[in-house]
Amino acid sequence: MLLIVPADPLRPRRPDPHFAPEAVAAREAGHAVGVVDHDALAAGGDAARAVAALPPAEDAVYRGWMLSAAGYARFAQAAHARGVVLRTDPQQYRRAHELPGWYADAAALTPESRWTVGDDRADFDRARAALGGGPAVLRDWTKSAKHHWHEACLVPDLADGETAWRVASRLRELRDDDFTGGFVLRRFERFVSAEVRTWWVDGRCVLTGPHPDTPDESPGEPVDIGPLAPVLVRLGLPFVSADLARREDGVWRLVEIGDGQVSDRPSTLDPQRLIDALAAVRPEDPRAV
Repeated sequence: MLLIVPADPLRPRRPDPHFAPEAVAAREAGHAVGVVDHDALAAGGDAARAVAALPPAEDAVYRGWMLSAAGYARFAQAAHARGVVLRTDPQQYRRAHELPGWYADAAALTPESRWTVGDDRADFDRARAALGGGPAVLRDWTKSAKHHWHEACLVPDLADGETAWRVASRLRELRDDDFTGGFVLRRFERFVSAEVRTWWVDGRCVLTGPHPDTPDESPGEPVDIGPLAPVLVRLGLPFVSADLARREDGVWRLVEIGDGQVSDRPSTLDPQRLIDALAAVRPEDPRAV
């Protein structure tokens, strides 16, 4: 396995410090490590130059900063030209990375959602009306602004169009060039636990741990991943994260699915555990028994 991480912008031959622990763990386990210029890939720069330091590899996994679906496609194409095959192809990345890609398969396990294509007010109002009244949580196709909860994330009442649009406008402003796809309105559900991040390789849950926002908090009870397992198998994605939280009625609910390559690792999760899970013999590998 080749582990690909972003390069340190100040020392481009070295891994970005945020991902250096995973790079060290990979090397100590005997895996190759390569670096790419993430900023160039994200900005639509020279993709061939951005991946020029990668050695050829038939099985490569990226662990780094988020890329748009288009940026990931450029990355995959440039890497392939160097003989590097990313385990997650561009279509799989988009399906995991953008909520519309996974929502239909997981609809029964996650808050009801409606979304727009683009940031038009009329489309937003149609999505708002389709979801009905009551509070909702707002995001775009890939990310929320939950750290600006009251101004750009929580819609207190979907029936109040002006307030809802004010929240949407602020989200659009904060996300700026990173705004992806359109607005997503999700029916508010009250959670009573910290979020738990689960990691899945080829439809198998390989790790369960805290969410990066609350690295020192654990749920204090077993997390019920049973209903989620067939969904992840059906989606057929090589490497994803899935965040869950316990609702006030005791049911574990899916908060979101994300591509595992760009899902942050909580500081309290040993990087070696993640590397070992990624490098384990895969089901389609002829060595598997």
